[in-house]
Amino acid sequence: MRRSKEDSLKTRRSIVLAARRVFAKRGVSQTSMEHIAGAAGVSRGAIYGHFKDKGELFQTMREQVRLPLMDVLNEAMLHSPADPLAGVERYLLAVVDAVRNDPATRDTFQILTFKCEYVGDFEADIKRQAARLAELAAELERVYRAASRYGQLRKGVAPRLAALETCAFLMGTMRLWLLDADGVLVRKDAAKLMRAHVANLRAR
Repeated sequence: MRRSKEDSLKTRRSIVLAARRVFAKRGVSQTSMEHIAGAAGVSRGAIYGHFKDKGELFQTMREQVRLPLMDVLNEAMLHSPADPLAGVERYLLAVVDAVRNDPATRDTFQILTFKCEYVGDFEADIKRQAARLAELAAELERVYRAASRYGQLRKGVAPRLAALETCAFLMGTMRLWLLDADGVLVRKDAAKLMRAHVANLRAR
């Protein structure tokens, strides 16, 4: 009995892994259950034994990876009492590292950024992304206000606008990173870009 349960869990994991790979390659709307079954080496019936439809399979795949920006806001990483801007730099670098070093994170980020239409069952996910980015902007504004009080923020920089600029910069840079498959645009310099962004906010 235990072996049967372990086999079932193993099959479920292989289906989710295959779905992530196929979604990343073909896009969610162009992926059928047949495509996923072939990639996982199982029958369509085996997939339906675990998931009622492609939407449920997508959500399971989605929930297995805690994405920076979209799911995880590490407030501790942003918290650096003596040097608030150092906390921002640490957070930005961690986002780059997560996408660069973890294939599941990278593939899921790719799917959500370029390979998914946010309609129907998928609409809730883009609302979740927008809510999380609003949380990030609010946290960044708090950090930049602290930096301003300590005299570390460049004169004339408004904390709220700086927070929105950092969100836009980070999202744009990560989209470019995903597009730069050949490594000729931003991948090799992504960490330098993050550091330069923070350095440009510092008081001289």
